[in-house]
Amino acid sequence: MTYLVFGLVLFLGVHSISIVAPAWRDRTAFRLGNAWRGLYSLVSIAGFILIIRGYGLARHGPVVLYATPFWTRYITPVLMLPVFPLILAPYFPGRIKTALKHPMMIAVTLWAVAHLIVAGTLSDLLLFGGFLVWAITDIVSYRWRTQRPIATAPPMKLNDVIVVVLGLALYVIFAYWLHPRWIGVTALPL
Repeated sequence: MTYLVFGLVLFLGVHSISIVAPAWRDRTAFRLGNAWRGLYSLVSIAGFILIIRGYGLARHGPVVLYATPFWTRYITPVLMLPVFPLILAPYFPGRIKTALKHPMMIAVTLWAVAHLIVAGTLSDLLLFGGFLVWAITDIVSYRWRTQRPIATAPPMKLNDVIVVVLGLALYVIFAYWLHPRWIGVTALPL
């Protein structure tokens, strides 16, 4: 569990700098330039690797906090349907991005809730609960901080179609092939 906790602290910690200290982050990023990006990326990757390793190890000796009814396995895939399109939406500006303002954080929120509904171990609560709290905090923090621009595709009317079609294709690929292979759990109920 130590790897998981340390990975979450690193990953979510570095991703929370803009929430808790946006002015410091901007000054430091300006002063360090590409070194900031490199350091940020290294800490993020290290945290992500520790999360994967820690979660995998924790699954060998799970501490069950709550049991979920079987029918919840049908709710999770439905909640996951919009996740991949919402992850893509910030990079393809259109009506989805405009209407939701923070589509990626909404995707993380849905992903976390969908998994907390179906998984009740301590490691699940730490992983998905940690990301849920972080995503909600990030959304709320936009009230007092400005968003930094990100590289996007040119605004077009077709961007929403691209987001939905590509996102749903990724959903199918992940649910049917990648989730069982990478996570070891069937994503869709049989």
